[in-house]
Amino acid sequence: MRAFQKLTPSADATDPAACGRTVFARARLVLPGEVVMGSLVVEDGRIAAIDTGGSRPAGAVDCEGDLLAPALVELHTDNLERHIEPRPGVRWPLRPAVVAHDAELAAVGIGTAFAALRVGSLLGAGDGEPRGPGTSDYGRHARPVTDVVAGLARDGALRVGHFVHLRAEICSETLADEMAEFAPADRVRLVSLMDHTPGERQFRDLDGVRAHLRARYGMNDAEVDARFRRLAELRARRAGAHEAEIVAHAARLGAALASHDDASEAHVARSAALGVTLAEFPTTLEAARACRARGIAVAMGAPNLLRGRSHSGNVRAEALVEEGLLDVLSSDYAPSSLLGGAVRLGELAGDMAAGFAAVTARPAEAGGLADRGRLAPGLRADLVRVRLDGIASRVVEHWRSGRRIA
Repeated sequence: MRAFQKLTPSADATDPAACGRTVFARARLVLPGEVVMGSLVVEDGRIAAIDTGGSRPAGAVDCEGDLLAPALVELHTDNLERHIEPRPGVRWPLRPAVVAHDAELAAVGIGTAFAALRVGSLLGAGDGEPRGPGTSDYGRHARPVTDVVAGLARDGALRVGHFVHLRAEICSETLADEMAEFAPADRVRLVSLMDHTPGERQFRDLDGVRAHLRARYGMNDAEVDARFRRLAELRARRAGAHEAEIVAHAARLGAALASHDDASEAHVARSAALGVTLAEFPTTLEAARACRARGIAVAMGAPNLLRGRSHSGNVRAEALVEEGLLDVLSSDYAPSSLLGGAVRLGELAGDMAAGFAAVTARPAEAGGLADRGRLAPGLRADLVRVRLDGIASRVVEHWRSGRRIA
């Protein structure tokens, strides 16, 4: 894989207070490259020592042979959007939506989450909502959500660590202005180049796009055709400038750069030329192979892996696993799939440590977070205790900086 941009990690401003010393014993420790029975010592929110063996020191937390792994790291979750809009056209208040999203992540072992928030809007809409039947225009979204998350974190109302993943929409009208609203202090660690123009990438199937617009927004054929023409013209006029702006803003924010829905060798070549280090959800084997040849890490959806197929007809995640092309898993729209995906990967490889690396060490590296994602002395004590039971494997306990949060 291409070396990721080195970002200087800092302690989360919203970390729980240091919690003294805790010993975890009789645990199957998920270490880099192996799973071994042993114990782990936490002091003041950091891993202080690791010892192999089955002893149980007095006063230790007895893990009873369960896995003790780094807390999961999620680079691309759309789950917050589901809480903000639980049904089409129903907007939920942001603060309770964020708190519910955070609690769900903690319950399934995700200790660090990058909320995937769109930047780049179509004019004529406000407050992040479409204008109504006959259109699917949408307004600004990322800035107000980021402010609410940051405020709740400062108030101590959130359990897990939250970062921002800006999904920069090339086919939009307000991209530059929206990205300019963000600063390095906003914890933006990932920026992805998105192109949802009908006829491009994941939206190559125009009949499928047409059916979606009819069902979700009540658009008739004439309205759909007008929309297709509008977006095609917009892309032709602004795509080049928007690409350059996205790359420049990612550098300004100190964020890694990702592509999205690469479908061909040409797409991957363009991504590489722009400095992309992570390809999210390539839609074909051709694109995934091209990513590997160019040193770009590949992220696929855990729901795809668990279901055995893509919900949108793209390449199966397991096909990439079979060719050794999958580096990172993302829960995408289903947070509970991340743990199940790690276990499934471990079963396919006959190596549970390798399965967990795709949801811990590798996404942490891709997001520039060198202080988490592995069990090693000196790193954050973000830990998850997992009881294996096939795909239904469950989180028994979850700690952030050594303090239990679930």
